[in-house]
Amino acid sequence: MTERGRASISRDAGSFCIGPSAIRWTGSHLEIGIDEINVPWPARVRGTVRVYPEGLSRFCAPLDDLGRHRWGPIAPCARVEASFDKPGVSWQGTAYLDSNEGDEPIDIPFADWDWARARFADGSTGVIYDVRQKHGADRLLALQFKPTGEATAFEAPARQGLPSSLWRVRRTMRSDAGSAPRIVHTLEDAPFYVRSVVESGMRGERVTAFHETLNVPRLASPLVKMMLPFRMPRRA
Repeated sequence: MTERGRASISRDAGSFCIGPSAIRWTGSHLEIGIDEINVPWPARVRGTVRVYPEGLSRFCAPLDDLGRHRWGPIAPCARVEASFDKPGVSWQGTAYLDSNEGDEPIDIPFADWDWARARFADGSTGVIYDVRQKHGADRLLALQFKPTGEATAFEAPARQGLPSSLWRVRRTMRSDAGSAPRIVHTLEDAPFYVRSVVESGMRGERVTAFHETLNVPRLASPLVKMMLPFRMPRRA
């Protein structure tokens, strides 16, 4: 999450380099080489993450009424292997890789959103994107992706409340009736964003989901912008 200038960035058809870190497509998997300094307490973070897609998806959907912001999964069903020598940790498991892109700052169309992704028992992946715009109706995407990348829409359940984060970010999650969501572990808690592992109900299954809430006015506030360099350092 280090911000770098133009001189530190390069890319070609198969790789994208950002300072000493890089992403490379090998033809069979995505290889992410990380070599950074941790913040706020300086420490080396160095290792490799490999993402092996079961299939690639070309699905893309607009998140706002004007279509200036778009989302789509690249590898909705995948396997990941991570190995770090600094610190000395490694793990493997199921994975997911997606993409967000926009033609304007995020604070122009959006007020906030809740997003959740879960793996079903049959190996497919469910995603619910629940978006509130500043102007216009809410937008809702509820999709099931097969390992091949094919997408099928389903009817999303009603919103249910989740406890506010330590930074008092209000959040909700769409979960099946009679299957209240339960926070298992919070991974990231920031003034404008919170990500957690949540047990919930999706398409009749009790699933373990990754859930995030983004509060856009908080992100755009001058105070938060002053705080960001302490978590996202800027280097030449």
